Amino acid sequence: QVQLVESGGGLVQAGDSLRLSCAASGRAFGGYALHWFRQAPGKEREFVAKIQWNGSNTYYADSVKGRFTISRDNVKNTGYLQMNSLKPEDTGVYYCAAGLAVSASPLYWGQGTQVTVAS
Repeated sequence: QVQLVESGGGLVQAGDSLRLSCAASGRAFGGYALHWFRQAPGKEREFVAKIQWNGSNTYYADSVKGRFTISRDNVKNTGYLQMNSLKPEDTGVYYCAAGLAVSASPLYWGQGTQVTVAS
């Protein structure tokens, strides 16, 4: 079992930056792929980014490529999502999730953190 807690969300202006954190506890965080998803009001949850257990490979949704960067620190048991050049359409609840591989569906989810980007 892995417990995940997101933090770092908030209200920002378009063009600003935010860094989300995902603190993990429980089983060895370093053995899991880390994913970030988001859900906008009235929309389905969508994939944002993911990173392999050792950080060697990263993947992004086209909508955030070049603006967002996913990373992780397995010593600190924490994952990150650096979000730059934020747009109003980036508004939503952001969830981190852990899974056995980047190609597999996540097994564990955090409770989410709200990001609101004002125009």
